[in-house]
Amino acid sequence: MLSGLVVPPVSQYSAFLRRSLIAALFISLSGWIHAEEETDPPEIAIGERLFLETRFAQSYHANPGKADPALSQTITTTEPLQGPFAGKTMNCRACHLVDEHQNAPGGGMRTYADFAHQSPVPNRNDGHHRTGRNSMVLVNIALPGKHGELFHFDGEFNSMQDLVHATLTGRNYGWKPAELQAAIKHIATVIRNDNGQGELAREFGGSYTKILTGTDKAISAEFRLPAEYRVAVKTATDQQIVDAVAKLIAAYVMDLAYQKDNQGHYTGSPYDHFLALNNLPRKPGPDEKPASYSQRVLKAVNKLNKPQFVKANKQSFAYHKQSFAFGKKELAGMKLFFTAGDQKRSGGNCINCHTAPHFSDFSFHNTGLTQVSYDEAHGAGAFDKLSIPKLAARNKNHNTYLPATASHPEATERFRSTIDHDRPGLVDLGMWNIYANPDYPKPQQKLHRILCDEARLHGIKQCTQGALLQLSIASFKTPVLRDLGHSNPYMHNGQFTTLQEAVAFYITSSELARSKILRNADPRLAKIKLATTDIDKLVAFIQSLNEDYD
Repeated sequence: MLSGLVVPPVSQYSAFLRRSLIAALFISLSGWIHAEEETDPPEIAIGERLFLETRFAQSYHANPGKADPALSQTITTTEPLQGPFAGKTMNCRACHLVDEHQNAPGGGMRTYADFAHQSPVPNRNDGHHRTGRNSMVLVNIALPGKHGELFHFDGEFNSMQDLVHATLTGRNYGWKPAELQAAIKHIATVIRNDNGQGELAREFGGSYTKILTGTDKAISAEFRLPAEYRVAVKTATDQQIVDAVAKLIAAYVMDLAYQKDNQGHYTGSPYDHFLALNNLPRKPGPDEKPASYSQRVLKAVNKLNKPQFVKANKQSFAYHKQSFAFGKKELAGMKLFFTAGDQKRSGGNCINCHTAPHFSDFSFHNTGLTQVSYDEAHGAGAFDKLSIPKLAARNKNHNTYLPATASHPEATERFRSTIDHDRPGLVDLGMWNIYANPDYPKPQQKLHRILCDEARLHGIKQCTQGALLQLSIASFKTPVLRDLGHSNPYMHNGQFTTLQEAVAFYITSSELARSKILRNADPRLAKIKLATTDIDKLVAFIQSLNEDYD
């Protein structure tokens, strides 16, 4: 280790230098040259510290120093792994892992996601032992859609700071909806009482009072927060402290991104290398919409007479068990991905929702997964027959239909639930739970605009809340497909373990859409026309979007 270089323990904190060039000594003709370390801005470093903090959870409040059993293991789709935070209580990193299980059998790198179909949560004897949805990848999550930033699979949060605040004080951390004020008070107490002697404090500059207040002259430059991120801990209210914590964690999460060069071109995947090798368009032009850019890429690819392929012997992956290559199979899959299908030709029409170069439109769509899953549990046609209330009845009976909140802590959440073979009527309707829900005022304008865009595709001319609510049924946010190999299992409920299963599902849902038996089907589904022989080609292309994110 170089003198003066402090590196957090690999098991928990290696992401502290995830974007840094670690200082190194190397020999050149002119002698020893020292490469300077590029460090994160202070707000990013302290945001990471708070992301790793394990004392904000309800179980720590109830039993300080006692381990939460939910952290003892990392749940996977096969055998569980030893939990990296075993002996502690919940933190953000427990569900958004990076290198904690890099070398473990059945593990591997993660892009700030976990390995479970649905993540474990603390047991509060309320019937909840896991989240209702798959842990969403946090890398590139900051990128906005057409109408701005919206977060969570159902668009619940208007900003990352709102999402973080709700997570720290919500059920994932063990807090019940009626315990919001208790959660805020507890988190503020942890910040005020931190003595600077813990492992995180030693790695990240000292006590929270010292670091968050930010005026102590002894604070090193790497941890000296800009004025806009500081909070006078000794005099601030509980709410002000928690707001500051949420703002810092949000800054850290919003900074997570896949590899780009100085011109803004993605550079980390075989697909990116293929574009560069063939002088293909690598990013949208000024004011060019992603959909237009995607079609420009397809036209350019189709004009290639002798494509130059990325050869596996030129470069290799460190974290993926595949060749760093882009060949004929990947190219065939790319053309399927970018092309709409019809009666004359195959096409995945994937690009309509997973627009390049990010491979997401960051919008919301009904893929049909909710109906297919519900019908598998309760019989063909069960979802179509399910009684879903209209706007007035839904909002009048919040506790019967809508999610639990601080204003409605006793709500049953029947339409934001995991499908249960033994309990018909439980299902997750996605955005339907949030749109036009008075308990969630902040995202409403953006959600309304998104649904108005969808209404035009459905031939609906007037964007009334009642009409748009029906279009929101079973709609979920489009994930980013970059580095998908580090975020399985797939879909909003984590239903599919492999990419082959996920791609095959769209053959089923598109056929249902064309047959007009898919409730509230996204019109784009009808233009997916795939055969089973196309699955491996599409999977090969999607895997060419993998990169060595660390």
